[in-house]
Amino acid sequence: MGKKVLITGGAGFIGSYTADRLLEEGYEVRLFDSLDPKIHPHGKPAYVSGDMELTVGDVRDREALRSTLQGVNAIIHLAAYQDYLPDFSTFFSTNAVSTAMLYELIVEDKLPIEKVIIASSQFVQGEGLYRNSRGEIVSPDFRTREQLERGDWEHRDQWGEIMEWIPTPETHFVPPNAYALSKASQEQQGIVFGKRYDIPTVVMRYSIVQGSRHSFYNAYSGACRIFSLSYYFERAPTIYEDGKQVRDFVNIHDVVDANLLVMNDDRANYRVFCVGGGRPCTILEFDRIVAREFGLEHLEPSIPMLYRYGDTRHAVSDISALEALGWSPKRTVVDSVSEYAFYLRSQEGLKDIIGEVENQMKGMNVLGRATKDKRD
Repeated sequence: MGKKVLITGGAGFIGSYTADRLLEEGYEVRLFDSLDPKIHPHGKPAYVSGDMELTVGDVRDREALRSTLQGVNAIIHLAAYQDYLPDFSTFFSTNAVSTAMLYELIVEDKLPIEKVIIASSQFVQGEGLYRNSRGEIVSPDFRTREQLERGDWEHRDQWGEIMEWIPTPETHFVPPNAYALSKASQEQQGIVFGKRYDIPTVVMRYSIVQGSRHSFYNAYSGACRIFSLSYYFERAPTIYEDGKQVRDFVNIHDVVDANLLVMNDDRANYRVFCVGGGRPCTILEFDRIVAREFGLEHLEPSIPMLYRYGDTRHAVSDISALEALGWSPKRTVVDSVSEYAFYLRSQEGLKDIIGEVENQMKGMNVLGRATKDKRD
């Protein structure tokens, strides 16, 4: 096709798979990645093709970013800082400021960019939307430590009734922490700067993306990593709260399908899209899927009434807007877990790092334990 696509964070999970697909379809691909040792402790991953350009650099480095923007037709901006640490400024400098600099350089250098795709996160939706006992749609605030300490996990309306979660669309966002705030800023920058300077832009609000190549060393990688490592080492995983919280898992290959669709469809321009799996799944259900994959269904998870302060109770995205463009998720949670387990088994010299991650979260005041009787 003769077109070159730049992917920031291109050596990462979503970036590398998107790069592979672009290469297969005839695009030239340039990757820009810091190869952060916390994520890539062994340097450049073996899965990064030699047919792609790779520049090692930081998206906060103005001249490095300027250099890598030269000669590309489209940009997929995936580079991001994710962590449980309270270093708020790093979230904004890495995520929000890099996005502002990206548009600034496009405008300043008059670059003929045909499409920018900005990676956002379902987390900008906060606790999402619920229906209360009177049938009204409401947006609850995050749960307090006091509520969590008494083991009262669900959102309740003003009459004390448990509310019903509903799929949350792109129009809703109430970012609850520094990471989500930085992502919300990226979303708004993409749409505003894109329209203002005639740079076709699409924002992709990914839910929990699963599949192989997720870093084993990244504490933010999520349930698939923790549960799979637990069963791989024949340990019972720890489930937070009561395990009935609902999540929205989406397969990496469905995400790549969505990325390529919006890159080539002008109907997507200047819009935000939720990219979810379309199949809500509780953590207890997810645990059993992973246990079956490793042949350890007899091993029951530990549910010690622990909670992670700041977690959402239920998080499911409304994907109807993206479906209207012709996309739909084709892979299941079982597909994602099977692929990840195959990848995990292929690794050599992998140490047991689960306890280390849990200790890190305890040290950051993220983990807590319910100490009072659960509310009826």
